Amino acid sequence: MAGAVPVSLDQSHAGQVRAPLMLLAGVISLFFLWGGITSLNDILIPKLKGLFQLSYTQAMLTQFAFFTAYVVVSLPAGALVARLGYGKGIALGLAIMALGCLMFIPAAQMATYGIFLTALFILASGITLLQVSANPLIATLGPAKTAPSRLTFAQAFNSLGTAIWPYVGAQLILGSVATVDPATLQGKALMDFQTAEAAVIGHAYMGIAALLVVMAVAFWIWRARLGQAGPAASLAGAGELLHRRRLMFGVAAIFFYVGAEVTIGSFLVNFLSQPETMHLSERSAGEHVALYWTGAMVGRFVGALLLRVIAPGKLLASFALAAIGLIACAVTLEGPAAGWALILVGCTNSIMFPTIFSLALDGLGEKAAQGSGLLCMAIVGGALVPLLAGVVADHSALTLALVIPAACYAMIALFGWSARRAAE
Repeated sequence: MAGAVPVSLDQSHAGQVRAPLMLLAGVISLFFLWGGITSLNDILIPKLKGLFQLSYTQAMLTQFAFFTAYVVVSLPAGALVARLGYGKGIALGLAIMALGCLMFIPAAQMATYGIFLTALFILASGITLLQVSANPLIATLGPAKTAPSRLTFAQAFNSLGTAIWPYVGAQLILGSVATVDPATLQGKALMDFQTAEAAVIGHAYMGIAALLVVMAVAFWIWRARLGQAGPAASLAGAGELLHRRRLMFGVAAIFFYVGAEVTIGSFLVNFLSQPETMHLSERSAGEHVALYWTGAMVGRFVGALLLRVIAPGKLLASFALAAIGLIACAVTLEGPAAGWALILVGCTNSIMFPTIFSLALDGLGEKAAQGSGLLCMAIVGGALVPLLAGVVADHSALTLALVIPAACYAMIALFGWSARRAAE
């Protein structure tokens, strides 16, 4: 999942906290939480699109509002965590997320799309602060030599969240889709319909907010046991890295990867609902979104084994080419075969983010932190690429819009092939 940001672990700070099992489990649960909430966007999009009669471009503003927070908030969040410490940083991140969820209530009551977008930006801002706190914290909760293992284990729970939450969200959010076509309504009848249907979203996110508040209180209680953060990461001096071809190509690859992954997830419900594809109800199509993310989770285990015997760059290029092939099947075939082809793209996504990240940082040495900052900011691809694909879908067809993520995977394949050897 794009939301799971790998970090360059400073082993000099690891092992400073002896964490009881409950505390470690609490931190790991955060990965599950933000992965699941991020993947709920794929369920939210078709609901809002139908509710407000949005074009694809307008519907993709949900992802734009969400992923823009990464590039806006990441650096200030790092400075804030360095000042507050891990425990307070996590508690604050959870509180901001709860505020974002609670804003879905007035958005639902007023049936106003703009307030939904504002709520999503606030929610994503809290998630960003949470990630800046929780990712490096994992390194300190035990011996330094097992820090990478703990981070990998935690990120596996992030993938588990992305697999489970869309299925649950389909029941809660899409399960109540009315049979009334809002396009046939106007005036007060339309407002009443939008308010009633938007209330379903508000209730779902109110439940999430309650969970977030409980967790925020728990981490506030634990704050003294979690220690202080190291110096804040900064992009100061990152300009001198711009001449490093491997790194900058990697930044572009992260941008295209997150954009492609988010675009496909965002379009999946609408694509599977088409009569010429699988003609599923929105609820059933939403349940299938869980399979897209499950494929990414399972693919990570398979990919981890393959990376032991195949050069990372070559394997990355192979997975990217496989994604292009599956998208080509989705575009050219009809019926269930087209739907399943697009769902299976999730399997090819599995190794891409961590592999691109590690290949891009190869050879940077002590400048890895600055390079990591550039790579994390490239997550803004999740905001821009879906928006572009939405424009294409509005002016042509949803199927043709899949050419946009296919082009992104082509760029990733080129990066993988160019990085098949160690950086000089």
